[in-house]
Amino acid sequence: MVRNIVILSGNSHPSLAESVCNMLGVPPGNRILSKFSVGETRCEIQDSVRGKDVFIIQSGGGSVNDHLIELCIMISACKTGSAKRVTAVLPLFPYSRQPDLPYNKVGAPLSKPPTEVPKDKYTFESVPATPGPGIVKSASFNRETDLARVMSKTSLSNGVGNGLTRTNSENYFNANGVNGVNGTNGTNGSTNGDAQQYLTHSRAGSYTTHDYENPGLISTFQAKPGYKRWVAQAGTLVADLLTCAGADHVVALDLHDPQYQGFFDIPMDNLYGRPLLKRYIQQNIPDYKEAVIVSPDAGGAKRATAIADSLGMDFALIHKERRPTRITDRQNATMMLVGNVANRVCILVDDLADTANTITRAAKLVRKEGATAVYALLTHGVLSGDAIARINASALDKVIVTNSVPQDEHRKLCPKLEVLDVAPIFAEAIRRIHHGESISVLFQYD
Repeated sequence: MVRNIVILSGNSHPSLAESVCNMLGVPPGNRILSKFSVGETRCEIQDSVRGKDVFIIQSGGGSVNDHLIELCIMISACKTGSAKRVTAVLPLFPYSRQPDLPYNKVGAPLSKPPTEVPKDKYTFESVPATPGPGIVKSASFNRETDLARVMSKTSLSNGVGNGLTRTNSENYFNANGVNGVNGTNGTNGSTNGDAQQYLTHSRAGSYTTHDYENPGLISTFQAKPGYKRWVAQAGTLVADLLTCAGADHVVALDLHDPQYQGFFDIPMDNLYGRPLLKRYIQQNIPDYKEAVIVSPDAGGAKRATAIADSLGMDFALIHKERRPTRITDRQNATMMLVGNVANRVCILVDDLADTANTITRAAKLVRKEGATAVYALLTHGVLSGDAIARINASALDKVIVTNSVPQDEHRKLCPKLEVLDVAPIFAEAIRRIHHGESISVLFQYD
């Protein structure tokens, strides 16, 4: 039995927290975690945490936004209750797989510019040419450029003549003869000057990029094809939220990007589900030495090769390529297999399956190349949307996931699903952290 420790559970995965408590021989901490009628989270820690070592287990699956706020409120409540140390245990780290490039339906785009962009033009892959003798200057406005003349060439969708829309003020001045043709007061000097200045301002106001009444102008000022749009880095924000809430330590399992550990200013341990996957391969796949470890994409190649090398197995890679076409200017994904899988058992290894689109397409490809059986080993089986139906209709024979997120409902709907328990990994990690022992022993696989 471990003393002076409190283990609290969020609403995301209470069964995992209960298993961890049973292995450590400590009772689960009492807490009230509910919602008010308005939708706000209510948290009340009913056990004393003063001077205690508190571990809060909260996964990132399901209603991830609610679970994240619950975790932050629980951490803050424990720090307010004078806890000695608060450790956030996140089997699935939320917001850890969003790319830094804009998302589209076929995935994050490659940084290759479209084929229509000339080679001498600037793209975000290149750098501007250094000015020097004999080097052509990039196109820009200079002091001699007449902006009014350049902008007057812009055609409006509802314009007339040279592209300028005749406004009510312009019709008024023309009707009263203040254009210098026939003035009303006999002296055209100051009147014509004021009217001409007013017309200039009214016309210049029609060329702002916020003039949504003239959509023809908006398309003129759009960014060029080489421009790189930026999206929010939500993983950095989550790290800052946990730190500001008061977390002293964070523990996660199989981060999608290991460099997320660098976003934290506090200690962060990334555990691995690799021993579980290796043990399953050795105990449940006959003649596993003759099988092939396959990575469904290039991003997981390092993870898959580590398992293949440690078990002395062959390795294959599925390369997903997206190239823009001239006709539709879309990015069509093509999958190519690098390696030999004919008449062999294939084991697809990945860290996470959300919609299961990549893993099922990979299974279809290796089946087409002559694989006799296809297994999929996944650390995090989020399986959202129509992932279960896609797996049931796919060429996969078995899908093995861990219970880093709740899998009870998934097992009822998918007969191909098998679940491995990660509670012993977290129980041992919590015990070692509490006693100040080394965590690196958990990283020794062989």
